[in-house]
Amino acid sequence: MYECRIAGTGRYVPERILSNKDLEEMVDTSDEWIIQRTGIRERHIAAEDESTSDLALQAARSALEQAGLGPLDLDAIILATLTPDTYCPAGACYVQKLLGAENACAFDLSAACTGFVYGITVGSSLVRSGVHSNVLVIGAETLSRVIDYSDRNTCILFGDGAGAAVLSRAEEGSESRLLDHYLRSDGSGADLIIMPGGGSKQPASVATVEAKQHFLSMQGSDVFKFATRSMQVLIETAIERNGISISDLDLVVPHQVNSRIIDTVLRKIDLPEEKIYLNLQRYGNTSAASVPMALHEAAEEGRIEPGNLVLLVAFGAGLTWGYNLVRW
Repeated sequence: MYECRIAGTGRYVPERILSNKDLEEMVDTSDEWIIQRTGIRERHIAAEDESTSDLALQAARSALEQAGLGPLDLDAIILATLTPDTYCPAGACYVQKLLGAENACAFDLSAACTGFVYGITVGSSLVRSGVHSNVLVIGAETLSRVIDYSDRNTCILFGDGAGAAVLSRAEEGSESRLLDHYLRSDGSGADLIIMPGGGSKQPASVATVEAKQHFLSMQGSDVFKFATRSMQVLIETAIERNGISISDLDLVVPHQVNSRIIDTVLRKIDLPEEKIYLNLQRYGNTSAASVPMALHEAAEEGRIEPGNLVLLVAFGAGLTWGYNLVRW
C-alpha cells in the first residue's frame, strides 16, 4: 500500500454575481433577512454558454498547475456533481476531452453536497492501492440551472462554482498524506432534498415540467436538523477514531451551507471560530464544489500550513455525510 497526499488544489467561479439586492427584485425577500438566516451575501452564476464541465475544466487546470503536473500525467478523473452537462455520457468524460487527459479514465460520482469528500475517498483508494499514481477529483456545479427563482426558500441559497484537488503518491517518509476517511448514508431521508423529475421514476414530460419537478426542492427545517447533527457527529467521530482532541485540529473546512448551522455546531463542541473556514458569504451553497473551493482558498490565504491537521466535513442529499482527515 502507498500513502496518498493532496498535491495541488484549484477553484473557479463564474464572473456574474447575483447579490441579495438582486434577489430582492426577483422574489419576496430582503438582504437583511438572507444574511440573518444564512450568512450569504452573494453567489456566482454561470453564463449562458458555461456548463458544469467548463467550470470543472478551469478548476482542474489550476489544481494541476499547483501540483506541477500536466493532463497526460493523470490516471483518473472523478467528477462529483449533481448537475452534469448530460446524464449520458458522464460529465467527467467532457472534462477529460477538454483537458486533454488522454491517459485518464473518467467517471462521475453522485453524492450531492458530500460528493467531493466521497470522491477524495475513492480517489485516494485508487492511489493507495497502487492502481493509479495521480487522480484528479473535481467538485463542480451549475445549480442555477435547477433552481426555481420564484421559490425564496431555495433560490437564496445556491450558487455555481468548481473546486479540484490532485491526489498523488506521497514520497516515502513524508508527513503530508490523507489519514482517515469516513462515509455514511441514509436513504430514508432521500425526500428531504430532491429533484424528482427527469429520472426513470418520473421521466421528463409536459406534466413534470409544469409541476416544476426538475427543480431542486428541500424541506428546510428537517435539513437544518440533519446538517447540524451530522456535522457535529463527523467532527466527534474523527476525533474519536484518530485518538486526537479538538485542539489537535488546525482547521475544519466544512460544507458551506448555512452560517447558523455552523455556529450551532461550534457552540456544541466548543470549537474556536478561528479553527473553521467559511466563504459561504461570497458563494452560497455550491454543493459538491463547496468543500474544494473553501479548501483551496484557505490554503491560498495562509490558513493552512505544512504539517497542519485539516478536517474536511460534508453532508447533503441522499442523505449522505462524511469526512476526510488530512495531514497537509
